[in-house]
Amino acid sequence: MKTVIETERLVMRPVTIDDVNDFFELDSNPNVLKFLGNNPITSIEESKIMIKDIIEQYKTFGIGRLAITKKDTKEFIGWSGLKFERVVRKEFNYCDVGYRLKEQFWGNGYATEAALASIDFGFKKLKLKEICAAAEAKHGASNHILKKIGMTEAGTFIFDNTLCNWYVMKNPLK
Repeated sequence: MKTVIETERLVMRPVTIDDVNDFFELDSNPNVLKFLGNNPITSIEESKIMIKDIIEQYKTFGIGRLAITKKDTKEFIGWSGLKFERVVRKEFNYCDVGYRLKEQFWGNGYATEAALASIDFGFKKLKLKEICAAAEAKHGASNHILKKIGMTEAGTFIFDNTLCNWYVMKNPLK
């Protein structure tokens, strides 16, 4: 996958194995994973597996999470993007928008900026009919971002014994 998305402050580019240390820093932080199963990773090998899964999404579905770097410093701050999701909602597959940032970059609007760019790409370039998202009901920040980017709350569901909110956005161009 060769997709690169630029926003005012960010560059979103394909993830590579060279991102492994940044992925480890991100996903070994218990605060980052508090509302994502609360199960921080403990080895670089786990990060390598995550990256291989993302690269496989690129090959299989033509989409996948993208690394986010700051334009001004080129610093890796997290990931965002679209993913063909087959696990969270067992009853159907869907295109998911997601984001995860290193803790030191929270509260700067980067997740919102990246998610909006991802949705724009999905609707304009990929011509998707809808994009969905899920967030743990107790995860105030993520639920706020999903509403802020214009997603519509469309119910709740249980995933891993946890109540989650379900969001949907239809392509306004269709």
